[in-house]
Amino acid sequence: MKNIKYISGLLFFIIVFSPPAYSAKKCLHVMSYHKGYAWNDGIEKGVEQTLANKCRLKKFYMDTKRNPSVKFIKKQASKAKLLIAAYKPDIVIASDDNASKYVVTAYKNKKLPFIFCGVNWTAEVYGFPYKNVTGMVEVAPIVPLLKIIKKITGNPKKGVYLSADVITEHKDYEHYSRVYSQRGVKLVPKFVKTMQQWVKAYKNAQTADFIILNNNAGIKDWNHQLALKTVSTRSKKLTVSNYKWMMPYTMFGMTKSAEEQGRWAAEVALEVLSGAAVESIPVTVNRHWNFYSNDYLLTTANIRLDNNTRRRTSVYW
Repeated sequence: MKNIKYISGLLFFIIVFSPPAYSAKKCLHVMSYHKGYAWNDGIEKGVEQTLANKCRLKKFYMDTKRNPSVKFIKKQASKAKLLIAAYKPDIVIASDDNASKYVVTAYKNKKLPFIFCGVNWTAEVYGFPYKNVTGMVEVAPIVPLLKIIKKITGNPKKGVYLSADVITEHKDYEHYSRVYSQRGVKLVPKFVKTMQQWVKAYKNAQTADFIILNNNAGIKDWNHQLALKTVSTRSKKLTVSNYKWMMPYTMFGMTKSAEEQGRWAAEVALEVLSGAAVESIPVTVNRHWNFYSNDYLLTTANIRLDNNTRRRTSVYW
């Protein structure tokens, strides 16, 4: 009788306290960029925290922000595919455009499930969703941002889009330009590869009504101190951004959350590992925004936020 009670108790303990069935599953996170890039780190953090102790997570960095040539990207994509073949993951999370374009598309309607995130503006260019692919598209709040720009500057007619000369920034500009043009605002692109080019473009952009400082990632010789000196002495017009790490150089930010993308992708991965069909989960878009202000730069340029925007804004600098 004692043995029976012992065995029954042991079985109860195993059933109640054993981890879920998917804990032995293997997950792979293929990242388009490199560790140390703030956006990449945010997605990685969201994925890692959500999957902690729930699957065996392996990571692969394509490093295509610092190495944007197509030849290098294809080489990294081949490495990712070899890793998939060797590791045999139960599910793959692919973050940002290059991972989707050069890796995920090679597995269209295959058995292996993929969850993408960080794909800018639309996933239709890759034909997503597939039967085995769903994900979160990354969009920026460009219309709400323009409304705030208009509140602050009055009736802007011309803006400058200043950013690193990389694929994703060109893609972002196309959307900004089309949407803003429809609303009577001409947006002039300034894509740069070096710090010297960025400083020159920033100075020249002061003739516009406002400046979008979209991203410095991809400018290999970026100099934080020189950037601070430039914006603190040369700023005359409103500067805005969608990236939190640009706030030391920017007056106002309406920023996206990388962690939101990573958490969502990982949560969906767990659903699929628990038995949900990938094709039953629709493609979605990010929904979380943060408002930041750089009051030092606003004061230096004698620019004031309207009261409604100020109430929703956290002081970053």
